[in-house]
Amino acid sequence: MPTVAIVDDDEAVREALGDLLMVSGLACQCFEGAADFLAARRSRRFDCLVTDIRMPGMTGIELIACLCNERSRLPVVVLSSVLDEATRAQALALGASAWLAKPVTDEHLLGALAAAMGSAGPDAAR
Repeated sequence: MPTVAIVDDDEAVREALGDLLMVSGLACQCFEGAADFLAARRSRRFDCLVTDIRMPGMTGIELIACLCNERSRLPVVVLSSVLDEATRAQALALGASAWLAKPVTDEHLLGALAAAMGSAGPDAAR
C-alpha cells in the first residue's frame, strides 16, 4: 500500500487529508512541520509527499529545495492557499509534481497523487 506523507501546520487539514487518503486505499503519516517529516524520513519510506507552503520554521519551498539538494526522487504535491505565481513557479522548478490551490476537490487531489506516484516511483534514497 503506498504511503503518503502530509506536511501541514493546520491540524484540520492534516486530519481531512488523512481521512481522504485512508478511505481511498492509501496509507498516510501526518506531520505538523517539515523538520518532523525530515526526521521520520530517515527511518521510513514514503511514496509521495503532500506539503503546504506557508508553515512555521521551514517553509514548503525550503522543504522541496532540501529534497532537491538530496537528489530525492520522492514525488511532491503542493497543496496551498498561496496564489503567488513566482512561488508556484519556484516549487515546480525545484521538482514539485503538481501545485494545487486550497480548497481542492478530492478527485483533483487523488488524481494529482496518482500521477505523481506513477511517474516518479518510490523514494529510493528515503
